[in-house]
Amino acid sequence: MENIPDRIDSRFRFILLAAERAEQIMRGAPAKVEMDSPKVTRVALEEIRQELVDWDYGPAPEDEAGVADEPAEG
Repeated sequence: MENIPDRIDSRFRFILLAAERAEQIMRGAPAKVEMDSPKVTRVALEEIRQELVDWDYGPAPEDEAGVADEPAEG
């Protein structure tokens, strides 16, 4: 795969983002690019390539270092 934006760290994430965006389009979200292709997956891939889809990694996980060391109740 080529033309993956630098912001995306792997092909796997690229495909996950495209799949999620394709589902949004199938459910009625307007496409952000004009394409001749009727395939929503191709539209979603192109939107991501053009960096038209906002996304992030989400909040950082909370530190759970001490959770496993607590004794079990019971």
